[in-house]
Amino acid sequence: MFDVKDTDFFDLEDESFDTIVENDITFTGSIKIKKPFMIRGKVNGKINSESDLVIDTGAVVNADISAARVLVRGAVKGDIIGTNLIFVTSTGSVDGDITTAKVVLEPGCNFSGKCTMVKSENEKK
Repeated sequence: MFDVKDTDFFDLEDESFDTIVENDITFTGSIKIKKPFMIRGKVNGKINSESDLVIDTGAVVNADISAARVLVRGAVKGDIIGTNLIFVTSTGSVDGDITTAKVVLEPGCNFSGKCTMVKSENEKK
């Protein structure tokens, strides 16, 4: 296939995440977090992460998202800003705009929106 740098969070185990919103949880509100975060349930509102964010298969997120790296395996309705990377797998869907330095849209994913590529902090220097 192909190799994409910054995708080591595919290999993260559940123990790597300090916080996981499990599939039986529905949360409404704003989330601000500094460590890796996984969503398996439903989240409505706004998400701001200084680290990695994984929207797992079956998760439904209706929120604007800002994070360092975002992996979408479930469904997102809202704009996503990924400082370093946004990766939408074949099972993922995004209905909203994407702004990031690197983006990967796997064949089979659904994306409806605008994609804006920006230089990462490392490239600016």
